[in-house]
Amino acid sequence: MARMSGVLAVVVVGLSLVVAAPAAAEGSRSLPTEYRLPDGFRPEGIAIGGSPTAYLGSLADGDLYRLDLRTGRGEVFSQGPGTPSVGLKVDRRGRLFVAGGAGGDARVVDAGNGAILKSYEFAESGAFVNDVVITDDAAYFTDSSRALLYKIAFGRHGALPDTFTPVPLTGDFVLTPGFNANGIAETPDRKALLVVQSSTGQLHRVVDGVSKIVDLGGEVLTAGDGLLVRGRTLHVVQNQLNTVAVFTLDRAGTSGKLVTKITDPRFDVPTTVAAFGNRLYLPNARFGTPPTPTTAYNVIATPNR
Repeated sequence: MARMSGVLAVVVVGLSLVVAAPAAAEGSRSLPTEYRLPDGFRPEGIAIGGSPTAYLGSLADGDLYRLDLRTGRGEVFSQGPGTPSVGLKVDRRGRLFVAGGAGGDARVVDAGNGAILKSYEFAESGAFVNDVVITDDAAYFTDSSRALLYKIAFGRHGALPDTFTPVPLTGDFVLTPGFNANGIAETPDRKALLVVQSSTGQLHRVVDGVSKIVDLGGEVLTAGDGLLVRGRTLHVVQNQLNTVAVFTLDRAGTSGKLVTKITDPRFDVPTTVAAFGNRLYLPNARFGTPPTPTTAYNVIATPNR
């Protein structure tokens, strides 16, 4: 049975925002700025498409939650497999791509009815499938325990294949103790991938598995987690630091300059970020709080600076 959350967001504020897309920006001004999730949900990933709907995955059991950004109401619309749902993205076809964490797998879910469209078993053990990016021709998943990406190459009209391709990470990327490849995104010119390595604080530009460290002017992405690229702006969530580092990138994604660091007193170990209108949306994973069935979790909306 789907769990319903009828709790409305608790705070709505008036903000003066820069208008980037008039319709979306106008609508985002009136949206809530905090959203309650079901107790015990343990969110990690968040995805937002072209409509004011967010999708979140549970680390507890893999449930997927659909949240209306206008009202704060939501529901579990797809039951999890009992293993984690970590990073996720939604494509223009209404398909939700879900990284399976320690389950070593991924699945693609219909964002409307929650049906599983396809499942992929990447590794039997020792993997942590962490995040995903969707390009025009494929979906790429990171593995935080191995020097690998997993590629699901689309067929004609975006058809999902039955198999996947492991893509070894070479070049500047060197596996180290701890969490390695984490958040993933496309470069502004969409010709390469960006991967943050949490254990080193490095950002890598990756083409066909060959990586080169991005020049960030000496900035180190300590606790780097989720990535978001909009235009030439890169947002990097630094989870344990309760910070989002914002960079301006060159089009190729070979270098970047720090613009600002976003903090918010409501952050409680946010893990990743998605955007709608002129706001950023971050789930609080609360890794410093022991998880229980009654632990409270939420999503924070903050101005996109």
